[in-house]
Amino acid sequence: MTMKSNKILYNTTLFKVYAATMMIIVTVCWTSCKKQLNLISQDSITDATFWKTSGDFKLAANNLYNGLDRFGFEDTQSDIAYNNPNTVSNGQLQVSETSSTWTNSYTFIRACNNILAHGASFTDADTKKYVAEAKFFRAWYYWKLMELYGGVPLITTVLGTNDPALFTPRSTQSQTADFILKDLNDAVADLPIQSDLSSPDIGRITKGAALSLAARVALYEGTWEKYRGQADATTYLTAAITASSAVINSGTYALYTGSGAQSYRYNFIEAGDDSKECILDRRYARNIIGHDMPYEYDGTGYNPTKKLADLYLDTAGVPITSPGTVFKGYATMISEFQQRDPRMTMTMIIPGTLTNRVFFATTKVANYPDKPQRNPNTGYILYKYMSEDPIANNSGALGDASLFDYDKHLIRYAEVLLIYAEATFEKNGSIGDADLNLSINKIRDRVNMPHLTNAFVGAHSLDMLTEIRRERTVELALEGFRYDDVRRWKTAETEFPQDIKGVKIKGSTWQTYPLYSQAVYQSKTDANGFMIAETGRTFDPNKNYLQPLPTKEVAFYQASGHTLTQNPGW
Repeated sequence: MTMKSNKILYNTTLFKVYAATMMIIVTVCWTSCKKQLNLISQDSITDATFWKTSGDFKLAANNLYNGLDRFGFEDTQSDIAYNNPNTVSNGQLQVSETSSTWTNSYTFIRACNNILAHGASFTDADTKKYVAEAKFFRAWYYWKLMELYGGVPLITTVLGTNDPALFTPRSTQSQTADFILKDLNDAVADLPIQSDLSSPDIGRITKGAALSLAARVALYEGTWEKYRGQADATTYLTAAITASSAVINSGTYALYTGSGAQSYRYNFIEAGDDSKECILDRRYARNIIGHDMPYEYDGTGYNPTKKLADLYLDTAGVPITSPGTVFKGYATMISEFQQRDPRMTMTMIIPGTLTNRVFFATTKVANYPDKPQRNPNTGYILYKYMSEDPIANNSGALGDASLFDYDKHLIRYAEVLLIYAEATFEKNGSIGDADLNLSINKIRDRVNMPHLTNAFVGAHSLDMLTEIRRERTVELALEGFRYDDVRRWKTAETEFPQDIKGVKIKGSTWQTYPLYSQAVYQSKTDANGFMIAETGRTFDPNKNYLQPLPTKEVAFYQASGHTLTQNPGW
């Protein structure tokens, strides 16, 4: 059976059980609030009749996957992607009454708690596996809360309408991180390894997923605390090293190399599905549930910025501002793409490159000058995630009924390697070449870039931490990591207020082509001729490192004489 058929089988199974699962959950939740009756119909679904077999727990666990992140425009909340002014990244975010992240996360946390409560007495391996999935997902959804709000109320039981625990006060951020890490550590023991999954179960939670998420959370909290002078940074950084090492040493995962020199780009479309690089994906399958993100990215625009473009090294492995760089400058539309880290041209399209993409499913066209420049707000056009599937590219944007079905990588092995390198340096203040070869240089090998070594850093007067962070940013570009990264590094107050800039449209051949020859664009440039897409951005370090809690939740506590403490500055 092929990987694609495995994926279809898994998604078909998940789709078929979803309606049944939701019916069960709704019925169980409703009946648990009713008074007990002496007689229960044999065909009724209740708490008393449902939680009997491992199959019941599997049905309940299936629902937890539905909250996994879908494709979106996450990095527009930072400084490396742009479509329209974003209130998160430009400092204009306002307090809101509600939050879908808050509501959805606690909804799934309640479902996790329900599984954990009913599964506590079961000892068979299958049931324990699905209980472990619930522990993983409880950690996942608390992580989604923690990365936005810091510490949150930690609810560990299924609450009734009059339960005093409804007004549980906020835990600290470190307490929240500890809770997440404990759930993940507890889950590891009963989760399968990737190779033990049967074909219909490929895509379910594994030991590797739990360890990788633990590494992510520990690195986040460790660096957050380090750059704020808090006490436990070393403890968390050690945990990040331990968890990422366990994934690396398992031998289960590897970087995708199945498409030769273009493997990095193809990893993010159909060819990369179910590869050994995938640790956790949001899965899609044609005619079951699809997505239309190539239409969204091409139509609305998910445009890289000059900030991102400038981060890519030249092919000699040095920054484009360093002495001796082979960078070709900006004289033409394509010169800045020449002799650069190959990931640059697998993330954004070189002007003039012939490609198949949405609206041009069978005939390759150049985004410029063959066709009018789409999404001209930065001039950089997304290539990452752009499928070559002729059927999907010609089908139109249909939401969940769309025909694009490549998966969204939520955790991939490259991230684990980057976590290991960064945590090692942040803990020790240095990193040996052996550890670089175990991590970052494996990533560079995939794109045939020079190795990062201590001797190279010294010879070119570079800074090792800067290069480790650069590697993380370009490898994970437009995957939604940048917003969290600059906040945990405590550099958002420097990075985010900067203007969002695009291509050089004065002093390059861009200025002779529409749209950029028009006065409206020519007037929006900096002193060096680079387009300014957005200016006047701000970042208040006293409040913007965390987002505001929804005021409806704060008021709910207040109405009953309790306090849900709002984040500073809000």
